[in-house]
Parts: sequence; C-alpha cells; structure tokens
Amino acid sequence: MITCCNSLNVNSPFLLTNSSQQLKKTMHPYLHQSKLQKRSSDVTTRGMKVAAYYGLKTPPYELDALEPYMSRRTLEVHWGKHHRNYVEGLNKQLSQNDILYGHTLDELLKVTYNNGNPLPEFNNAAQVWNHDFFWESMQPGGGDMPKLGVLQQIEKDFGSFTNFRDKFILASISHFGSGWVWLVLKRQEKRLAVITTSNALSPILWDDIPIICLDLWEHAYYLDYKNDKIEYVNVFMDHLVSWNAALGRMARAECFVNLGEPKIPVA
Repeated sequence: MITCCNSLNVNSPFLLTNSSQQLKKTMHPYLHQSKLQKRSSDVTTRGMKVAAYYGLKTPPYELDALEPYMSRRTLEVHWGKHHRNYVEGLNKQLSQNDILYGHTLDELLKVTYNNGNPLPEFNNAAQVWNHDFFWESMQPGGGDMPKLGVLQQIEKDFGSFTNFRDKFILASISHFGSGWVWLVLKRQEKRLAVITTSNALSPILWDDIPIICLDLWEHAYYLDYKNDKIEYVNVFMDHLVSWNAALGRMARAECFVNLGEPKIPVA
C-alpha cells in the first residue's frame, strides 16, 4: 500500500497534486521518476492526490558549468523550456491513456514507436529520452581525447581517433533538418558506428547502444553560435563531450556485447 506524508519531498518518486488535477503544470525540476506507476496506485490523503509521472531530470552539472562553450542562457531555454515542454506534454498525454502506464522510458519509446507507425505519445517520449542522454554526454572540462579502452575501441573500428572525429563532424553538418548525431555500438556487428537520426528518433529503436550524442536541433546552438553549426559541432568535440560518460556506457555495453579485445576497464 502506498503511503504519503503532507509535505513534498523532492526525492519522492511521486508528484503531489490537488485532487481536482492529476498533473501540476509546474513540475519540480529536481524530481525524476524513471518508471510510471499505474493509476490504480493513486491514493487520496487529506485532499491531496499522489500521481506518478515522468519528471524533468536535471543535467549533472550547474546550468552555467559549460560556459563559455554553452551558455547558461542556452541551458535555461533548451533544458528549462524545450525539454520541460516535452516532459509536460508527455505527462499530459499519459494522463489520458491508461494503456501506456507501467513502462520505463526505454520501453515507452519502443511501444509508442509501434514498429514505425508512431503513436501520438512517441515524439514527446523520445525527446525526453534523447535530451536526458544528451545532457549526460557533456561535462565541464570535456572534449580532448577519449581514454583507455574507449580510445582503443575507436581506433579499432575507425582506424584512428582523427578518422572518428572527422566522420562525426561530417555526419553532423551533413544532416539535413532537425535531429541527432550519435556514436553507437552496433550489437550484431560488434563495432562502433556514427549515425544520425531525424527529429525525435533514437538508436535504441533499432537495438543500437548509444555511447554519446549531440543535439542538432537549431535551438541547441542558435543562442551561442547563431547558424554556425560547424562551430557548434567542433566546440562539442573539443570542449564539451564527456569521454568519462562514454567510458561508463561502454563498460555497461560490454555486459551485453562481447567485443573481445580491448576490454573496457571499469573504475
């Protein structure tokens, strides 16, 4: 049985809403709910209703921590408005559809993609997933060279880090319209690859394992770089990309894909 207290704890997996509404428009930004709960688990206590929805996950750094390469203003608009709108839009859709309750966000993407015939909830769900992954693909003091086994795997699959970097940048600037560029691990081929996806599409729909990604939507860079996407992509590779995050993701990926040598070390 679910119980709740009168005050709202930001670490709680639930959102407290008035009994007359299931979702507050202004969701607490530090609240992250990784799994939806069924509406049957909602309870009413002293006029307050507990309803579980997805929360807006915060980047793993302060909003000004990526300056001067990505400004606080960009994070405030991109994360604080665009990303938040995707979360709120998804929650509004889910509040009207019991069928989709009970899925992790990964599962929700695949279910709503519906084998290439996306349901209305897909775009918001995929944009939430992609943005969470994007923020965690950067770090203050990022860029430079990948480390240890990640560098070795890149050299094995691309010939050199320079070849990989050139391929990543070319894919980014050649992509037409809105979308994403990814470094992924192909499960069947057991190799790394650079791919792009359009609009909200994500590599997990095809069972690829994402390692890093860069948002190519114009709102990701326009405030800092205007229409200079080439500069934005180069700055990402030189100063923002988190090879520490890539190292952890590759270590996890090796639990599912036997890459042989080199082994990705776990700290």
